[in-house]
Amino acid sequence: MPKLEELLDLCVREGASDLHLTVGRPPVLRRHGRLVNAPYPVLTSADTQELVRGLAPERRLHEAEEVGSADFALAHKGGARFRVSVFRQRGFWGAALRLIPHELLSFEEIGLPPVVRDLLERPRGLLLVTGPTGSGKTTTLATMVDHVNSNFDRHVITIEDPIEYYHEHKKSILMQRELHEDVQGFAEAMRRALRQDPDVILLGEMRDLETIAAAITAAETGHLVLATLHTTGAARTVDRIIDAFPVDQQEQIRAQLSVSLVAVVSQVLLPTAESAGRVAAFEIMVMNPAIENHIRKNETFKIPSVLQTSRRLGMALLDDSLLELCTQGKITRETALRAAQNPKDLEPRLGQH
Repeated sequence: MPKLEELLDLCVREGASDLHLTVGRPPVLRRHGRLVNAPYPVLTSADTQELVRGLAPERRLHEAEEVGSADFALAHKGGARFRVSVFRQRGFWGAALRLIPHELLSFEEIGLPPVVRDLLERPRGLLLVTGPTGSGKTTTLATMVDHVNSNFDRHVITIEDPIEYYHEHKKSILMQRELHEDVQGFAEAMRRALRQDPDVILLGEMRDLETIAAAITAAETGHLVLATLHTTGAARTVDRIIDAFPVDQQEQIRAQLSVSLVAVVSQVLLPTAESAGRVAAFEIMVMNPAIENHIRKNETFKIPSVLQTSRRLGMALLDDSLLELCTQGKITRETALRAAQNPKDLEPRLGQH
């Protein structure tokens, strides 16, 4: 059986984003979006149990034994950190580890358009970073927080599960609160945060009705709130928020959202044409009177046409971003079509790329 340290070293050395440990298969690395077996024997039930016991602190192990899974962060040598999920499946232990890059990326390295930097100067409002799991939302948020920290005198409170990127105080004061370590739940953390004189609040994820409502309230009461959602595209993000509320509250939420939402940055992470890395495509929606009106009138299906005609304001449709990446030779035609919101419309525009 491989030693835990060996597996973590291998993950860092190979530049893998994830490491999976499960019975009946060797340890598996995700490299450039693809799963590859590590050069070790197939793991047995005893192997995964021992590896999980080596990974999880005693308290997290008890939690996993009681409820079936537990999430936590793990520090490794050389400054590397992992986000770890240990769990039971078919009666056996398993684990998924996500390597957290310990160096913050710049806006240019991520590929974020300049308009996003301008949004961070806003004194209040809700700024959402959305996309599927593994699309780099956490990295983008960390870069945004670092930009605020480096350039403005703000009090920033982050509420994370678990803390992934550690931030030092720069121009701003930064308070990072970890769920189940520093505070019990998101709603409690949000309620307390509002009494702690924050300028910027970062929520790891708007995961339920209570958290979404708290984020909107914080944005309305004079704070810049950064948060994530597992949605792709600006219109779908707005729909997802509104649909989280009971029908009799939805009209009021549409009115609140039309005022409090600042922008939606939706991103997907794609394999490059050379398969030697990954590149991000973005959909950017910045609130303006037309979008505000569409949200209030329950006409979110009209949002994409506003994005298309507002490029000079920094807005962009995901499919236009995909077309640009394909034209530049950064991604293949097939990759662009797989990630597209409207593949049938995009296909003729891609031509022979």
